[in-house]
Amino acid sequence: MADTAQSSTNAIPYEDMLKSGMHFGRKKTVFNPKMKDYVFIVRDGICIIDLLKTQSQLGQATEFMKEITQKGGLILFVALTKQSITATKELAEALNMPYVVERWLGGTLTNFKVISGRIKQFEELEKSQKEGALEKYTKKEKLVIENELKKMRQKFEGLKRLTRIPDAVFVTSLKESALPIREARLMKVKVVGIANTDSDPSGIDYAIPANDRSKKSVDLIINALKDHLSNV
Repeated sequence: MADTAQSSTNAIPYEDMLKSGMHFGRKKTVFNPKMKDYVFIVRDGICIIDLLKTQSQLGQATEFMKEITQKGGLILFVALTKQSITATKELAEALNMPYVVERWLGGTLTNFKVISGRIKQFEELEKSQKEGALEKYTKKEKLVIENELKKMRQKFEGLKRLTRIPDAVFVTSLKESALPIREARLMKVKVVGIANTDSDPSGIDYAIPANDRSKKSVDLIINALKDHLSNV
């Protein structure tokens, strides 16, 4: 498995990681000591991430996620930072997996039954609209329904494929994903995440040390995952 994991990391050349700024962590003043194993050096007050560790961790995370997809499992992709939304959504759609972008709905995992019911309501309302069933309502009533549908689409569009509790959750920023990670842990769901130097990686199963604030850095990681997981 080690050889396979190593081959997975070759998807991102070291030079490309450097160009994307993937090695730039946060300032030393906000450094989390639990990230010390992933820091190469502190330069001008900035923690510099060891990209060889990033490659290794990414390889392990990729293999773990590949095993899930090979078994027909479910991975929930979560992107709560602006710079990660587009790439994460594209990755999830390419894999036919559920996703959450921008805002996490409290209870998505811990109160799944209620959330699942809301998703079904959304799908039924969306179906009614497509079939022209809303034409019987007045213009004002239709507007109210359409506005409600728009709000529901923002909340539930990416969750249509969340037919059960997922086998794993992937977060694009460990620091910004406290709530989904907490819910995943409560439901005993494995977590994979991109961890900057201000994060606590001890709370997740697979931490990928990298700059989570750089769109280029996040895109490189997500595209590497897409390349390897799409071929399963």
